[in-house]
Amino acid sequence: MEISLQLDYAGDPRAACDAAVALEAAGLDALWVAEAWGFDSPTIMGYLAARTERLAIGSAILNVFSRTPALIAQTAAGLDAVSGGRAILGLGASGPQVVEGWHGMAYDKPLARTRETVDICRRVWRRETVEHHGLFDMPLPPEKGGKHGKPLKILTRPVRSDIPVFLASLGPANVAMTAEIADGWLPHLFLPEKAHRVWGEALAKGTAKRDPALGPLRTVAGGILAIGDDAARFRDKARPQIALYVGGMGARGKNFYNDLAVAYGYEKEAAEIQDLYLAGRVRDAAAAVPDEFCELMTLCGPEGYVRDRVEAFREAGVTMLNVAPTGSDPVRLVETVKNWLT
Repeated sequence: MEISLQLDYAGDPRAACDAAVALEAAGLDALWVAEAWGFDSPTIMGYLAARTERLAIGSAILNVFSRTPALIAQTAAGLDAVSGGRAILGLGASGPQVVEGWHGMAYDKPLARTRETVDICRRVWRRETVEHHGLFDMPLPPEKGGKHGKPLKILTRPVRSDIPVFLASLGPANVAMTAEIADGWLPHLFLPEKAHRVWGEALAKGTAKRDPALGPLRTVAGGILAIGDDAARFRDKARPQIALYVGGMGARGKNFYNDLAVAYGYEKEAAEIQDLYLAGRVRDAAAAVPDEFCELMTLCGPEGYVRDRVEAFREAGVTMLNVAPTGSDPVRLVETVKNWLT
């Protein structure tokens, strides 16, 4: 099992990148860069590539509505080149609130759009002359207004033709597609003891169609990390994030994270969190998050307890433990867990 960390996209990216250098020396294997509706992640990822030497740098996530497949492929190839082959392309469909509200795009056919994007990216990295007709047309045909386009291949030579593609997915059809076509999976609000009940069938369905050349599906999940006799108190730091996603990341009936909480067995609590959050009672929504949800999603407590939590994530199929070190010495926390994993 490897260890990774997600850069705080709400903070100062230069300071976060400074911290990443120390964490790399402590044994961190990968760093994930989100963008949501903040700074774009490729810019931060390029800066990280210049500041680091060994760790993998992944987007978590680039959504498939905000850029064309060709541009996504170029971006990943460029990052892979400047980092010396350390890029991971994290992709996802995001959700209607971000796609329609921020990018001004209709949230239509997210799974087909994702599947085509992955296929086109891989063809670009293999330096194929790309001709593709589906949701995306390359080149644009005359019947859709195309006049001068012709099939092209990328001008430059990518460092790798097999840049890893990780997909963020939650729903059964999307998770099945992830298990079928992706190198890795980026689930969110992952509870290891409940994961198989929610996603086991979808993962098995996709794996049955998986190309053996892809190798086993890698899974990235984890949570807040704190070790010490009084570290259990840090679990409460997960409440605002859980409330944001379960309560506020989408409208009623269009919130994938609320659906996930229901699938975990928190139907009543999910409805209450959403009601409170959409009413503007954000703190009350956070307080309504079940204690069990916070405990299962985090790694906070005495050393023996945290080691057991790490094993729970491993047993649930997690191959990269994604942590958020909390406390006065995040470098020591990463070093400690890295030593357990190796």
